[in-house]
Amino acid sequence: MARRTVLAAGGLVFRQKGRLEVAVVQLRKTPHWVLPKGKLKRNEKSRRAAKREVFEETGHKVLVHEFIGTLAYESSGRAKIVQFWRMEARGNAIRDPASDIREVRWLSPKKAIARLTYMREQSFLRHALAEGALRGHKRSGVSAAR
Repeated sequence: MARRTVLAAGGLVFRQKGRLEVAVVQLRKTPHWVLPKGKLKRNEKSRRAAKREVFEETGHKVLVHEFIGTLAYESSGRAKIVQFWRMEARGNAIRDPASDIREVRWLSPKKAIARLTYMREQSFLRHALAEGALRGHKRSGVSAAR
């Protein structure tokens, strides 16, 4: 019997605090740094799940903007599909991150790319930035050709 595909959603979360910053989170079980994301609950829509997961993992309420794209990969022997939205953090964190998150860091786009553990997420963030995912904000100085 084939194993079911894991559906997940998350956000490319930014804030402007003197400079443009992007959120990355460190998992508690491993030292990996990732973009905030998580599995959909039964009958949950992707956009709603993305907003919920970002709040749980960063402690920030967010304003959800446009859909950015999808990552598909294998995780623990199962196909995983993650949909991402551009999100803007509103104010300071209003709660601690979920227990499965060790730390949240707000980094410049260039440092966020370097901090991410998985090449697929580094490439995704680099491409999203090159395509103007943070329109209306200062250019990141990150090149898609890198």
